[in-house]
Amino acid sequence: MNIACLGWGSLIWKAEGLPIASSWHADGPHLPIEFSRVGDGGELATALCINAPVVPVHWAFLNTANLELAVAALRKREQIPDSREDGVGSLVLAGKMDGTLAAWAAAKQLDAVIWTALPPRFNGIEGRIPCVDDALAYLRSLTGETLSHAQDYLCQVPAIFDTPYRRAIREQLGWPC
Repeated sequence: MNIACLGWGSLIWKAEGLPIASSWHADGPHLPIEFSRVGDGGELATALCINAPVVPVHWAFLNTANLELAVAALRKREQIPDSREDGVGSLVLAGKMDGTLAAWAAAKQLDAVIWTALPPRFNGIEGRIPCVDDALAYLRSLTGETLSHAQDYLCQVPAIFDTPYRRAIREQLGWPC
């Protein structure tokens, strides 16, 4: 079974324990990604966001043919508790399937694709998408190590993820990334 993992944030530069078997490729499927999840470290992290424009995400082959092991490794890397059912998404290509992700995966000769499926989060509310003004106000409120971490995170996310929020952060906060 050929399994790939999709990535659009820290997974790309810090896979830590995920059995990556290739480099990250920038020609993944086009998905709606935005800096819309306040992460546990205080950064405004990238997440699948239904309100965002689509961008090509990154992907890498995994060094396992076992989907359960792949999902468990991604869950562990992302520190998603087993009790949380929505933390990892997967698509197994079986039979004829329609859709953007299935067409992309079939073209890459993949049997399955996994990804982090944590939703946007703002003000501690899972699933809440911050508006750009909320995101900017949140980032303006950061100080010290949390501010430094948030800036580092944004700068390490590949430039291909040039989303509306990233542009607003660059233009209105003067962050260089």
